[in-house]
Amino acid sequence: MYKLENVLRPYAWGSTTAIAGLLGRPASGGPEAELWIGAHPGSPSTALDDGAGGSAEGDGSRPGLDALIAGDPEHYLGGESVAEFGPRLPFLLKVLAAETPLSLQVHPTLDQARAGFAREEAAGVERGAATRNYKDDNHKPEMIFALTRFEALCGFRPAAQSRAVFLHLADCFGLAGLELPPLIPRLLDDLAQPDEPDALRSAFERLIAGGEAVAQATASVTAALVSGAPVGSHAAELSTVVSLNEEYPGDPGVLISLLLNRISLAPGEAVYLPAGNVHAYLHGLGIEVMASSDNVLRGGLTPKFVDVPELLKTIAFEAVGVPRLGAETTMLGQELFRPPFREFQLQRVELRPGAEPVPLAQAGAAVIVVVSGAVLLDSPKGDLQLERGASAFLPAAEAPVNVHAVAGATGPAVAFAVTTGTGA
Repeated sequence: MYKLENVLRPYAWGSTTAIAGLLGRPASGGPEAELWIGAHPGSPSTALDDGAGGSAEGDGSRPGLDALIAGDPEHYLGGESVAEFGPRLPFLLKVLAAETPLSLQVHPTLDQARAGFAREEAAGVERGAATRNYKDDNHKPEMIFALTRFEALCGFRPAAQSRAVFLHLADCFGLAGLELPPLIPRLLDDLAQPDEPDALRSAFERLIAGGEAVAQATASVTAALVSGAPVGSHAAELSTVVSLNEEYPGDPGVLISLLLNRISLAPGEAVYLPAGNVHAYLHGLGIEVMASSDNVLRGGLTPKFVDVPELLKTIAFEAVGVPRLGAETTMLGQELFRPPFREFQLQRVELRPGAEPVPLAQAGAAVIVVVSGAVLLDSPKGDLQLERGASAFLPAAEAPVNVHAVAGATGPAVAFAVTTGTGA
C-alpha cells in the first residue's frame, strides 16, 4: 500500500476554503477546484512510500502513480483489469469544490473518444491547444457524491416542461407590457414538435448557435426577472438564469439551462452521468469519480473553446429523469454506490470508535481518501494508518484490505474508496 501526494487543480471556479477545510489543512490562498487522486497522466498522484517506511522504488525515488503501475500492471491492477481496460488505472477520484458554475458540458462515448482522439492526433493538433477536443482516447462516465448541498444542471427534462417555463416567461412580458424577444416564440415552436428528440435538438441548436439574438433575449429575460417578474412555480430555474447571467452575460448556456433538470443534492446523495448527458455543476463540495479521462466537450458558461458541430455529435437528445444513485449496503456492512459503468464504484466507510472493521469491496486496484478522523488499513502484506486528508493506493496484489477504527479515537472516521465497478 502506498501513501499518495496528489495534485490540486486551481481552476478559477474553485472554492478558496472548501477542500482545505474538508481535509484539515491550511488553505493555499487561491482557488482550489479539484484534487486529483489517481494515475491520469495529466496530473498523476505521487507514490510516497509502501506503508512499511520504504520508498516506492526502494531507492529513495518517488514515481508518479502512472509510472509505478506501468512497471508491473498485473501486480498493481490485477489480470482482469488489465485484460478489460489495459495497463492503466481505469478510474480517477477527485475532491471537487465549485464556488461558481462550471462550464456546460458533455462527455463522449468510448467510440467517439477513440475516433476523435485519433483524428486530432493525425491532424497534428497539439494536445495542449485551446481548440483541442480530445485529450485522450477514453470516455468519461462519472458520478458525484454530495458532501454539502450540491447544485447542478443534469440532463434534458421533457420538452413540455421546458416549454411551460418559456410560456411563463412570455406571459411575464405580456403582463409587464414589455416587448417579447422574437427568440421566445421560436423556442416555443421548437419545443412543441411531437417528436421529443427533434424538439430538444431544435431548441438546443437555436440557442447554441443563435449569436446576438440569444444574447439580446438573455438580457431581456434577466432584466424582466430582476425587475420583479413573477417566477411562480419556476423559482429555481429562473433564479438560476439570473445567477448564470451574472457570471456569463449573454452566454447561450444561460437559457439552455431551462432545457435541463435543475437539481439540488443533499449531503449524502449522489447522481451519475453517462456519455451524452449535458450537465453543469453550479455550487458545492463533493466526491467525484469517473473513468480516467479528461475529455470534455463544452457547450457554454465558459470563455473556452466551444466546438458546436462536435458538441452536437456527442449529445444524447433525449429527456431523462435525474439519474440518482442510492447506496447499497452489503451483508459485510459495506456502503456502496454502483453506477452502471464497469470502470468504477464508490464505497463510503464510516467507523465509530471501537467499531468492527469494514472490508473494502476491492476488485483490482483501489484508492482511498480520509475526510474525517483516521483509519488503519490492514492487508495480508502490511498495515497503513491514514489521518484526515491522507490518501493511499492499494494494489490488487494486496487485497483483501480491511478498514479499522484507530485505537483511542474519540470521534468517527469517514473515508471514501474507489475500485473497479460491477456495472454493465
